[in-house]
Amino acid sequence: MSGSSLGASEVGQTLYHLVVEAQKEAVEPPPKSRQKVIVISGPTACGKSDFALMLAKQMGGEIIAGDSMQVYRGLDIGTAKASMEERLQVPHHLIDICDITQQFSVVEFYEAATKAIEAVLEHKAIPIVVGGSGFYLRALIYGPPAGPPPDPVVRAMIEAQMIEEGPEAMYEKLRGLDPEYSEGITPRDRHKIVRALEIIQMTGQKVSSIPWKAGCHPEKYDFRCWFLTRPKEILYRRVEQRCERMMEAGFLQEVERAVELGLKQNSAASQAIGYRQALEFLATSRTAEDLEQFMSKFMQASRNYVKRQFTWFRREPLYRWLDVDALDYENAMELVIRDYER
Repeated sequence: MSGSSLGASEVGQTLYHLVVEAQKEAVEPPPKSRQKVIVISGPTACGKSDFALMLAKQMGGEIIAGDSMQVYRGLDIGTAKASMEERLQVPHHLIDICDITQQFSVVEFYEAATKAIEAVLEHKAIPIVVGGSGFYLRALIYGPPAGPPPDPVVRAMIEAQMIEEGPEAMYEKLRGLDPEYSEGITPRDRHKIVRALEIIQMTGQKVSSIPWKAGCHPEKYDFRCWFLTRPKEILYRRVEQRCERMMEAGFLQEVERAVELGLKQNSAASQAIGYRQALEFLATSRTAEDLEQFMSKFMQASRNYVKRQFTWFRREPLYRWLDVDALDYENAMELVIRDYER
């Protein structure tokens, strides 16, 4: 009898809990699902811009440039910006939004990219973020790093060291203190090197260990992230061909015009791959030997950047890798579209 009574009590408790949960569901609406944003990244010269353009046409998407240099007016060839014809075919955002003399920080990128995503979603299009700047894309997904505000005294001390020792020596110092963060920046990016050393000096922490504002998981959007890749020997050949095409398109003339607009005043842009090597060449006698040396340095810097991009994105858990050399664009696009529609 007691066993039968105990069973009835358990059933009653179960029914009670079911009723309570049902009442909760009736009162509390289900959480709103996050809207999807596609992110297409990959190493330099892998073909991500062409792929994203085709994808946007097929899906009814708009492209948001996830690049630290395409924001600058006048830096077109060296940053591989979409042509005006391509921008007429598919709307592009975050291109040509700054004068060359302006500094454009990762925080400003996060704010501008988030506004662009909202604008695209507002008129029922699909946001497709495209770029190879791992640090900027990470800031977009997780929010910018929650580092301390700048300290003028510490900053002045580090900038004085930068003038005395040079960016490459300071980069080596940073690499010894924080090898993980240093992989994501170039050895000539004075602004990021100074800021990283400033944070380490002020907090005693590595920059790579400082939490990002949104934590470890993206909260605002459902980012569907893809990293396009090819075999390295093919990538390096494509890098060299790309450098040659840039030269044929008038890259050196672009750099000369950019100097007149104030390129040298922008510590980040003037040290960007291609622009730094071009500035060095323009300061020489411009002999055939100088030109050959410039092209060699330009290609080598681009190949080194490819290596750093692979290193950075291997640590990014949200990205799925697509070998577009093995799959071809059509099959790769089908995978991205199926994932989005799932």
